[in-house]
Amino acid sequence: MIIDAHAHLWKTQTGRRDNNPVRTLENGLSDFGGEIKQMMPPYMISGENSPEMLIANMNYAGVNGAVIVGEVMDGNQNDYFKQAKAKYPDRFKICAFYDDGEPYTLEGFDGIKICACKLKTPGIQRHIEVFEKANSENKFVCIELEDGDAQVGEMKEIIEQFPDLKIAIGHFGMVTRDKWQKQIELARYKNVFVESGGITWLFNKEFYPYPSAIRAINEAAEICSFDKLMWGSDYPRTMVEITYKMSFDFVVKSKEISEENKAKFLFENAKNFYGFNHLPKLSKIDNML
Repeated sequence: MIIDAHAHLWKTQTGRRDNNPVRTLENGLSDFGGEIKQMMPPYMISGENSPEMLIANMNYAGVNGAVIVGEVMDGNQNDYFKQAKAKYPDRFKICAFYDDGEPYTLEGFDGIKICACKLKTPGIQRHIEVFEKANSENKFVCIELEDGDAQVGEMKEIIEQFPDLKIAIGHFGMVTRDKWQKQIELARYKNVFVESGGITWLFNKEFYPYPSAIRAINEAAEICSFDKLMWGSDYPRTMVEITYKMSFDFVVKSKEISEENKAKFLFENAKNFYGFNHLPKLSKIDNML
């Protein structure tokens, strides 16, 4: 059993890079604020990053559930997330996307995603009502912080104000940046966890099987224990270099992580944190090789 704690979907991108628009093109390409980038694998020819495509990848790779999160570059996809959850209610948990200055609701969502590193109005405390709302409605918060410890002090204040609010720190604390460990230390608080979405992107120059990523996972576990760490793929952007299965297979095959800790990292922690209760068991699909 495996759960992906960090995956993306979009009908068409309507987001921004700084103050420039991000828009989907075709063949997996996007206009990324004036630069053409391979945003998805080239076989995603229409530009739509559909739940059907993700489910097909999950079924083949043996991933039982996924948490769908938004991103500033993708724009507000909240209605699309709800459609995906309605179609695959046992497979997906969905996060409402928060973009300051824009209306949002938690109704129909399992949690909320905040890109604190890209807020139009900097200062996490200025957005305290989002945390208050999530706390009062028993929703979890997925959050991505600025590199290093730039926002760690603010997050500590938030965590201490809402000690029962479930918070997942994204992108493994931006693990390849200086002082990334300070973000991991936040998971010493009882309801704060860390997910590894994008870790294969951050170690992309090294590439599979990412020995430095394995060392970083073990270092993080020394800081907050394996009980607080969760795997995430950052699908589909990381799939321009690797297959979906490769985004966790390097952990499965590692000899430096025990089988017990692999189970925590790939499944158990996310199951309990996000509240997956009815995940289907998947049959192994043999490929032509």
